[in-house]
Amino acid sequence: MRLSTVTLVATLVASGAAFANPVAPADVTFDEGAVGVSLTGAPGDPANGAAIMKDKGQGNCIACHEVTALKDAPFHGEVGPLLDGVGDRYSEAELRGILVNAKMPFEGSVMPAYYKVDGFNRPGNAYTGKAAEGPLDPLLSAAQIEDVIAFLMTLKDE
Repeated sequence: MRLSTVTLVATLVASGAAFANPVAPADVTFDEGAVGVSLTGAPGDPANGAAIMKDKGQGNCIACHEVTALKDAPFHGEVGPLLDGVGDRYSEAELRGILVNAKMPFEGSVMPAYYKVDGFNRPGNAYTGKAAEGPLDPLLSAAQIEDVIAFLMTLKDE
């Protein structure tokens, strides 16, 4: 019994450590445009994902996409596709790939890469007109990406 308890505790500690360390942007692995492994190892929060999609300082997804479930937020865009039913059209892995770097599954996409930190053509330093100094942060954190995916998976055709 004691050995089983020690093994269980060791397994829980090891799995908790994996959840505590998100996949770094440079370590994300794509498989035909999809990212099959969660960036955090934990399920996302759909309510927080909806908030991120509406927030102009975070995802601001509705600037380009229309989402009927977010009709309380004004000014939905028409640049990107309607996201109603997206949870039926794409898997979590495919949505993760699109959010991490939309140019992987859709080469000509104008959608920003929300979890990319390198390979840019001279990104600017806010509104200063100068090149950014030092390493760049992703537009969204690993947890925020997983939250948006959790929300998008709720958008099913009825």
